[in-house]
Amino acid sequence: MLAQVTQSDIDDFRAGIDPLGVSGQSWARCSRSSRRASRILLAVARLPRAAAARVCATTRWRWSCAIESWSDAIGETLSLLNAFGAAWVQIDEPKFRFSIRQNYLPNVTSFYYMRLHGGNAAQWWRHDKSEDRYNYLYTAGELQEFSETAKAAKELVKKSYLYTNNHFSSKSVVNAVMLKAQLGQPIEGEYPEALIETYPEIGRS
Repeated sequence: MLAQVTQSDIDDFRAGIDPLGVSGQSWARCSRSSRRASRILLAVARLPRAAAARVCATTRWRWSCAIESWSDAIGETLSLLNAFGAAWVQIDEPKFRFSIRQNYLPNVTSFYYMRLHGGNAAQWWRHDKSEDRYNYLYTAGELQEFSETAKAAKELVKKSYLYTNNHFSSKSVVNAVMLKAQLGQPIEGEYPEALIETYPEIGRS
């Protein structure tokens, strides 16, 4: 049975997220210190709409919530997130037997959030360093699926976010540039010659 949300819980939750609003941060990773706040958020999501509104009113700023790595029980997950207006983060990563399955579609109209982790299945679970799992460069053809998804999502939501998290050896930067080119967005700035020599894909974007 879900524990009741107390005023102390709400105060703790507010204290945990207020610094993000003040600093203008757009996202926060769930760490050990924030797990209690996450549980409170879930409790709020299950409250009657009027009660949930009163809880949310205790914050001094407007914020949006996106949940990543949740559950592959799609129906139950979406019902809960939709009730709270939270976006289900769409993720691309190597798929294994117990991996979360998603359809890349937005579940709320407020915003869309996608993260590309790469497809390095060989080093996903077995690696010397944690960043080794993100040692993957998407090809232009692989990125086409995500740029087309981003275009479609843009027509359905007010704002969309697409992050490249394959950050090993600047590969996320290269793929971000390639995605912007596919989306017809301006590419500003200059890149070091060494980067272009290593990744000629960026020079063709």
